[in-house]
Amino acid sequence: MISVHNEPQPTDLGDVRVANRAVVLRHVRVHAPCSRADIAARTGLNKATVSSLVSELIERRLVRETGLTENRIGRPATMLVLDGEPYAAVGMEIRADELVVVAVDLAGNRLLTWRRAFTPTDSPTDTVRVLATLARRAVARIVEQDRTVLGLTVGVPGLVDTTGAVPLATSLGWRDVALAAELRAALGDPEPGYPVSVDNEANLAALAEYRHGRHAGTPDLVHLTGGTGVGAGVISAGRLLRGGRGLAGEIGHLPLDPGGPVCACGRAGCVEAFVGLPAVARRLLPDTAEEGPVTDYLPELDRIQALARQGDPRVRAGLTEVGRRLGHAVSLVVNLVDPEVVLVGGHFAALSTWLLPPARQELAARAIAPDAGGLRLDASVLGATATALGGATAALAAIESGRLPAR
Repeated sequence: MISVHNEPQPTDLGDVRVANRAVVLRHVRVHAPCSRADIAARTGLNKATVSSLVSELIERRLVRETGLTENRIGRPATMLVLDGEPYAAVGMEIRADELVVVAVDLAGNRLLTWRRAFTPTDSPTDTVRVLATLARRAVARIVEQDRTVLGLTVGVPGLVDTTGAVPLATSLGWRDVALAAELRAALGDPEPGYPVSVDNEANLAALAEYRHGRHAGTPDLVHLTGGTGVGAGVISAGRLLRGGRGLAGEIGHLPLDPGGPVCACGRAGCVEAFVGLPAVARRLLPDTAEEGPVTDYLPELDRIQALARQGDPRVRAGLTEVGRRLGHAVSLVVNLVDPEVVLVGGHFAALSTWLLPPARQELAARAIAPDAGGLRLDASVLGATATALGGATAALAAIESGRLPAR
């Protein structure tokens, strides 16, 4: 189950129906095709309740019938699958060098994937303006397909509080930006007609892993973002771990070595200062610093990969050291939250051939549990759109929690 915020317990019959509706939707998503009898047997809901809920979901085009199956004891049953064709959700990500947009339907089918080169300016207002323009284009494309937009969620590489404001995003040069409120104002007159929210990039990437990744459905998993910053999105018991103010997961600024290099945050020896993409590029490609400030790290990443494949001894040794530092960072998370799986994205995934072997060795040496408690440390397969995909997934959360879309 994906939960963007803690949900209240049912307090009346209406809340009970919402909760039961969520149970049915979740079962169909995970076990489709399935019958009404299957749902009742597996969820414990009585047959009359299931029949009523399914009829409602079919009427609202969230579930559809897909024919009969004879492969069962007794009478053939009408099978059910998710529909959701009239609905879509949009996820966006602000990165230090591009904007990413993904739209999906209720079943997780991608409707569009866009990546646009973009360099944030000193003015967050300019970024909001560009975001709003791109969001309007995506929404227009969806509406042209006779779909209703259920929500928009934007991922940001920085701290995001429960109001959707960004107290700090170092890689963007932001402090105290009321991003959700400003984006709503830019999109609507006075409101855009669908919910607009903002979340940390790693949180959204973790949601994408939980729903769509190699280890989808694993109730305790962590996604580590790799890029100009390093963040951790933590799924614990099937729920996103947010913390009291929504600021959990800032692994990038945990200290690995107080005598280490200075981080962009001004402190010394942070995780980002050792394994963030700018630090890796400086370490492995010394000539990078001579060419001036870097705004697009993709060419540098391509060069590192090429040199590693060629067996360049300096680059190989540097990647081994970066992998060791990455394993140290992962061990901090593992000892604290005990996940079953840790998935690394961004440049960590791109360089996983060389980073993960030393990272696993370091993790095994530093984890308290023997053999790191059986933890699997793998590269994400979701690529550069993981956060935006998670944003679209988060925007569907209200429906998946049992709330019917507006007619």
